[in-house]
Amino acid sequence: MNARAERILVVGPSWVGDMVMAQSLLKTLKARSPEVRIDVMGPKWSVPILERMPEVDTAWTLEIGHGQFGFKTRLRLARALRGQFDHAIVLPRSWKSALVPFLAGIPHRTGFTGEQRYGVLNERRKLDKSVLDQTVKRFVSLGLPVDEAYPPVEMPAPELMLDADNLARLETRLGLGSAPRIAMMPGAEYGPAKQWPLEYYHALAAKLIARGYEVMVLGGPKDAPAGETIAASLDGAFNLCGETSLADAVDLLGSCEQVVTNDSGLMHVAAATGTRIHAIYGSSSPKYTPPLTDRAVIHTLDLSCSPCFERHCPLGHTDCLNKLSVERIEAMM
Repeated sequence: MNARAERILVVGPSWVGDMVMAQSLLKTLKARSPEVRIDVMGPKWSVPILERMPEVDTAWTLEIGHGQFGFKTRLRLARALRGQFDHAIVLPRSWKSALVPFLAGIPHRTGFTGEQRYGVLNERRKLDKSVLDQTVKRFVSLGLPVDEAYPPVEMPAPELMLDADNLARLETRLGLGSAPRIAMMPGAEYGPAKQWPLEYYHALAAKLIARGYEVMVLGGPKDAPAGETIAASLDGAFNLCGETSLADAVDLLGSCEQVVTNDSGLMHVAAATGTRIHAIYGSSSPKYTPPLTDRAVIHTLDLSCSPCFERHCPLGHTDCLNKLSVERIEAMM
């Protein structure tokens, strides 16, 4: 009689881009043990992304508001998970992120040492940031034996499944045409030091439309004013910010010829669809969170003051983005 396949619960991160990058861990686990069952626990918004990952058997939702501890909610979920898993891999480094696997009695609980997690984790890994210098390396390393984890040699790129039927419905509902598409993602939730100027996006969109492209601006409801600025007075530009779900964005990005984007969660989504990426970096660094695709063009000026990782430019000029010209990016498209 064959031994039962291992059952693993991955506690996922809280950001869109990080959740996409976590698929590299899931693919690694499946490659090493194809019969393994992998469930992922994450915020409610993550379910549409997890449903596009063939490695995920079940997505478990932890519905807790931002900044809330929610002990009763965590306990309720832990009781539902009890007895279902052999191993938990906890990607976030907070104490509370490891609480559900602990309360569920999952026997093997792995994560990086952080916030005094001595009780809730029983395999605490050292996080050497000089060796695990990228988010994806950290995620993948937690799924490997210690002697293979520092750093992991192979890191499979995320690949989100596309839904052609949903795309056809979107094209009809949104009134999209048949011209080749380019998407723009101006969102920068972290802060303006990561946002290429909106007037530059607008100027680039005008040039691309003149070359025969259709331009879609994608983002959440908060990005709608930015989308309006970019699409203003341009016939062939569509401001879709707040008009689509995260799953819709996956299919729309997969239909594009190219994407122009700030360093953002949607950048990682686009990379996982196989679309060619033009990734713009200002205060952040492509060395830490690069788009995980061989079809990416990185645009950064490497100024002496960057990356500063600040939300707002501490010098007040944001030259790392303001001096990155429209012409430079268009020339590579």
